[in-house]
Amino acid sequence: MQDALPALVLNSEALPRNAMNEASTSTNPASASASGRTGLSDERLMLAFSQGSSEAFTELFQRYKQPVYGFFRRRVADPAHAEELAQETFLALLRAATRYEPRALFRTYLYAIGFKILRAHRRKVAFRATFFGHRNSSADPARRDATEAGLWVRRAVEKLEPIEREIVMLREFEQLSYAEIADLLELPVNTVRSRLFRTRTALRDLLEPSSAAASKEAPRAAPANTSQIAAQPRAQKGDRA
Repeated sequence: MQDALPALVLNSEALPRNAMNEASTSTNPASASASGRTGLSDERLMLAFSQGSSEAFTELFQRYKQPVYGFFRRRVADPAHAEELAQETFLALLRAATRYEPRALFRTYLYAIGFKILRAHRRKVAFRATFFGHRNSSADPARRDATEAGLWVRRAVEKLEPIEREIVMLREFEQLSYAEIADLLELPVNTVRSRLFRTRTALRDLLEPSSAAASKEAPRAAPANTSQIAAQPRAQKGDRA
């Protein structure tokens, strides 16, 4: 993901200039990096940005540019679209900065913005498919890119119900807690826990036949790899929030 976005913030006049002293540094990249090493939390950096510190935004962008891009890349097929949606997420964050209140973790707040943008993108794709006959380019991104995890895992995840797929992706890829997932999807925490448990069991059941098929196709290399993948959901049942 390109680093163009912080420049937009540095030139923005949308925010006041009374930056918090603890997050203010000079505007050169070295100073911005030094600010990141002070150990300020995401929430304090966001508060500093909401009061005018462009350096605080630059630090947040550096921390989250790849996670946000990965969030979209796992949900849309075209890498260019994922890039655009990630940039749009940070622009939305910029526009909403003056209204920010630290009621939740910053990353929950950021992914909530990402979800809104993703839903709008999917509505647009669905509209084009219905009225203009365009194919849904955001469908099934996993089949085009098998670099992040095993191909069998990706195919199994695609067979899950949408809400279950979202829960497991938020937990395993975005590494969100049960409470954060509950906030984002507007579900009770216990529902998230129970659905994640059932989803991991379903994934194990889906993966075991695939492992057997893969063993027939590649008897030398497949057993070690597929057994490791099939065992992954079991190992994660005891994850803590």
